[in-house]
Amino acid sequence: MTQLSDRTAAAPARSELGRALLDPRSVAIIGASDDPRKTTARPLRFLRAAGFAGPVYPVNPRRETVLGERAWPDVASLPEVPDHVFVLTDTARVIDAVRECGEAGVPLVTILSGGFGEGGPEGRERLDELLATARRYGVRLVGPNSIGVVNPRTGMMLTANAAFAEAGVPTGPSFVASQSGSVIGALMTRAKARGLGFAGFVSTGSESDLTLGEICEATLDDPGIGSYTLFVESMENAGPLARFAAAAAERGRPVTVYKLGRSDAAAALSVSHTGALAGEDDEADAFFRACGFARVDNFEALIETEALLRRVGPPGPVPADRIGVITSTGGGAAIVVDQLETRGVTVARPSPEVFARLAALGLDVAQNLIVDLTLAGTRHDLVLGALDVLRSSGEFDLVLFVVGSSARLNPELAVAALAEAADGPVPLAAWALPDALESLRLLHDAGVPAFRTAEACAEAVAATLARRPADPEVLARREVPAPHGAVRTLDEVASARVLGGLGVAFPATTTCDVTGAPDTAPVYPAVVKALSNRLPHKSDAGAVVLGVADAPALAGAVATITANVAAHDPTLDLDRFVVQEMVGDTVVEALVGYRVSPTVGPLVLLAAGGVHTELYGDSALRLAPVTDAEAREMVEEVTAMRVARGFRGGPVGDLDALVETVVAVSRLAVTHPDVVEAEINPVAVRPQGSGVVALDALVRTADTRHPPEGPAWT
Repeated sequence: MTQLSDRTAAAPARSELGRALLDPRSVAIIGASDDPRKTTARPLRFLRAAGFAGPVYPVNPRRETVLGERAWPDVASLPEVPDHVFVLTDTARVIDAVRECGEAGVPLVTILSGGFGEGGPEGRERLDELLATARRYGVRLVGPNSIGVVNPRTGMMLTANAAFAEAGVPTGPSFVASQSGSVIGALMTRAKARGLGFAGFVSTGSESDLTLGEICEATLDDPGIGSYTLFVESMENAGPLARFAAAAAERGRPVTVYKLGRSDAAAALSVSHTGALAGEDDEADAFFRACGFARVDNFEALIETEALLRRVGPPGPVPADRIGVITSTGGGAAIVVDQLETRGVTVARPSPEVFARLAALGLDVAQNLIVDLTLAGTRHDLVLGALDVLRSSGEFDLVLFVVGSSARLNPELAVAALAEAADGPVPLAAWALPDALESLRLLHDAGVPAFRTAEACAEAVAATLARRPADPEVLARREVPAPHGAVRTLDEVASARVLGGLGVAFPATTTCDVTGAPDTAPVYPAVVKALSNRLPHKSDAGAVVLGVADAPALAGAVATITANVAAHDPTLDLDRFVVQEMVGDTVVEALVGYRVSPTVGPLVLLAAGGVHTELYGDSALRLAPVTDAEAREMVEEVTAMRVARGFRGGPVGDLDALVETVVAVSRLAVTHPDVVEAEINPVAVRPQGSGVVALDALVRTADTRHPPEGPAWT
């Protein structure tokens, strides 16, 4: 036990923090109530009911006893320093309570109370004082607005969530971290119904000090935790979450995440099209992908996916996509196949050799997309034989068994065979068509991931297969704060200097003055454009003239643009113009964008280009920088790029050069940390072997440094 000591400003180390969080030797509850009906009485009641073995100290200066136990007037009077203190007092008393804990040497405090930061200027001042107090003494905080922390393995039910009043909270290998306090109870009760359990729960609350990522990182040395289940509402603390993701991947700990906010209501707005295309949830998706997380949109799948992740193992360079479906009920299998296909998972048709081997076992199975055993699917020996055929064929990376009515009526038949075959060479999963909780429990106990609904089953499979290995280099860049403060937009020439220095190709270009006199000889036919950092979208202002054939036409184009821009914005005084060689033989136009998100950091985007970019809304987004392989995946994802694959006999575009351009732009994250936004729109994808050409460029920087030196165009 830790003895009462003088104040200290040394915060606990990461491993010590994890122990104080989930495995404290003793705990105290400040503000514990004697009224069992009150929320503030729950933690003490739950701890006692669950059999927590360590000392529990109710702290209440107004009472001598709390729920029949001795109450202590303050933390200083306790016979030892508790490892973890839960503060349940009203808001006005919280700071004093944390100060008491700090003076006593308590390493970790969880705060239930609210009113810190979310209550306007007064709340913000209160939060600042709270954090200053905690830092002064080296106390780490969970919350405020945290409903508590639970470790069912030890009975450490330090929570006010009413769901944990239930007896027999089951244990399992996954640790739950949730930004919603009510969700921890919801996950526990839903999982309990099907025989699943968790290694721990934490409600992160406001994350004013310890963030979700830091809390999870602190538990990585816990041998009882094999995976993580995250419920996320906000991406404000993505940096620590990225650090945790890299460490979890290194240890082989899979992560399942459910995030609120799939709608486009919170899409970011910016000067470029990139900001409009890359909404907040798209950014989160790219972030989770780089983390190697399995993202699910089905709440039931959030409970059940981690078992499949642990069975399948870490993601490889290319995800498994060979799914075999075997069943005793054709209708049930059709349901799950539909759910899989709508999520982009293709079920693999077994080869004739597989059906021949099944026939040799006495199974008369029609050659189809699925292996339908019909009534034979209720025979223990035939189910085992069929599973062995599929799993030893080398044709499948996952076998999914859809169990019919026997799952509810006769689990000793097909379900028992599945349980017996749990440890085969290819991962096995199951979905029961009827509601068969006892069968699900039996399968889970045997190590077979089993699902209650077809939707959750398909969601879990799709999320598992969509994972990519975590990229430590990319994730490390999330720790660097995004540039902020004054931002300026470079004109097209200065923007091209930045991007040209990365290897992006531009057409032959010069500039001219208001008379049309060029600095160097133009290449005709040419495009003439206004040159101003106040015109990021020149077409909207009539500031572009195409097909300029000679010097007189150049002077005319300058006059036309001058008049159009004056009508568009009388305050804009033009004195320079871009004269750019027209590029022909374009197979398709693309947009390559770059943006530093204030939450998840540098991102690169590929989309349909030209004036219809936002109309199509067809894009692929990744954390930057990207590899060549990732850029190729992005090209595959953008539907508009299929035009460049010889669509309907048309020409094939130089998509290899487009890949190189995406990679080059993404390197802004490494070479130009001051750039907050960049865009090339359009990028002309020319016929195969002819390369791509950037026809317009936009760069925005976070400071006022001069544009980089060097040639304006390459």
